[in-house]
Amino acid sequence: METRTISVDLTRNSYEIFIGNGLLGELGGFARRHYAGGGQVAVVTDQNVWGRHGHTLAASLCEAGMDCTPVVLEPGEHNKSLAGLETVYDAFADMNLKRDGLIIAFGGGVIGDLSGFAAATYMRGVKYIQVPTTLLAQVDSSVGGKTAINLKQGKNMAGAFYQPAAVLIDTAVLETLSKRDWRCGMAEVIKHGAIRSRCLFDELKNSANKNRRDFLDIIARNCKIKSEIVARDERETGERALLNFGHTFGHAIEKLYGYSTYNHGEAVAMGMRIAAAVGQQLGLTENGVESELMGLMGLYGLATVCPATLPELLPYMQTDKKSVTGGVKLVLLRQIGKTFTHTISFNALGEILRKVEEKWKK
Repeated sequence: METRTISVDLTRNSYEIFIGNGLLGELGGFARRHYAGGGQVAVVTDQNVWGRHGHTLAASLCEAGMDCTPVVLEPGEHNKSLAGLETVYDAFADMNLKRDGLIIAFGGGVIGDLSGFAAATYMRGVKYIQVPTTLLAQVDSSVGGKTAINLKQGKNMAGAFYQPAAVLIDTAVLETLSKRDWRCGMAEVIKHGAIRSRCLFDELKNSANKNRRDFLDIIARNCKIKSEIVARDERETGERALLNFGHTFGHAIEKLYGYSTYNHGEAVAMGMRIAAAVGQQLGLTENGVESELMGLMGLYGLATVCPATLPELLPYMQTDKKSVTGGVKLVLLRQIGKTFTHTISFNALGEILRKVEEKWKK
């Protein structure tokens, strides 16, 4: 079985990402090697993931002599909330989970973010392993130690940087993903190419018809791009902010529609197109980038037309974590593979968005 190992080299709390087809059945031995404690194991997951893959995970842990208690939530973004966090805390307390226990985040981005934040804060910190089951979580949210929940005022507004002990990525579970969830993950794959690798971006143009099991190399390259950036800027004081390309506008779209109409990847795809258009309107992004992004996202079935008028997004951007006094720090492209940040006032951004809107209508 082909397995890739990628190191996330940090000053403290370095760890490894293991990528392969069929790794879920080896989780027990994997956890034994990377987890030295003798306490209980809590598996935070959702009903869909547990129903499809829970038996494989539980059997692997049992074979390694590690009994687990599943904490099974309903699927959905609504769990990434104070109420969802309380549910997880209560489950940990009811099972008498101690600081020498282990938490396994077994699911997509919502489960990974929620579990990571719970691990960071329960008992002031419990070791956890990320076992991502969606493409988005495998290439992005499981790597880098960003954990968070949403508040009613905005997305990911309460959180912590808390690195996992390890990340185990089984590409076999991608076979059960819906087409919509696959597209959602592809938005982040395309983002990594757009911000860092022209070579990856171009390769994706010829990979739209590949079987999912053949994406192991592309997943590994995405993890390597993100891990290298995280290693240089663990707490997002500089370069790591570039990973937010498309997210400032995307988060506003998600919030505008109540986190129910568009999933994260769909909103980010729209957000990347808006960011490219804004950059071109400002004269900071190479002409043609917007069209090239739209073309690649279209190959993977991602819609790029924002249903709202662009100025409608402004109020929702003002509570974004990347907003600054009087404005917002945008992530823009010079060209495919080259990214930078640009701070702009909300008044100026509103005018630019109106101009972009007018241009799109022509």
